[in-house]
Amino acid sequence: MRFLLGLSRSIDALTEGMGRLVVWLVLLVALLSAGNAILRYSFSYSSNAYLEAQWYMFSLIFLLGGAYTLRHNAHVRIDLLFGRFSRRAQAWIDVVGTLFFLLPMALGVLYLAWPWAMNALAIREMSPDVGGLPRWPIKLAVLLGFALLLLQGVSELIKRIAFLTGHRPSPWDEEEQEGLK
Repeated sequence: MRFLLGLSRSIDALTEGMGRLVVWLVLLVALLSAGNAILRYSFSYSSNAYLEAQWYMFSLIFLLGGAYTLRHNAHVRIDLLFGRFSRRAQAWIDVVGTLFFLLPMALGVLYLAWPWAMNALAIREMSPDVGGLPRWPIKLAVLLGFALLLLQGVSELIKRIAFLTGHRPSPWDEEEQEGLK
């Protein structure tokens, strides 16, 4: 279990790093969106590359931020019921949800997206719009985003199982302590 908890900490550190990157992407996409609007309405200038860059960054925020959101237990769930259960029951719900929903879904997306992204890379797929950006990088980002989500799902599964077997304290208590720092 010690090795698995070390692996979980490493995955969590990777996820935290990606989360810090996503924060900067949010700032960049806000600045780019404002710049696009100013250029379009003040100077009658528009660029497909700027618009697509804005869409790509917005996509990256969600693709790369999904694992971070999972790490911090911030995904949407029905807390009306979940919050009333004991910590052990919550851990079991998370284990079942991770094993039967999250991990199979992430693996399925990776399986289906792999040929799609690899084909885009092989042909160096470009936007069909004049002045558009290459499409292959954002398609590779789909693979990266779901791989990170899969890894973080494994990390959360390790933490829940360690809690249920008495090898570590409740993951939720640790998250609350981190929030107080």
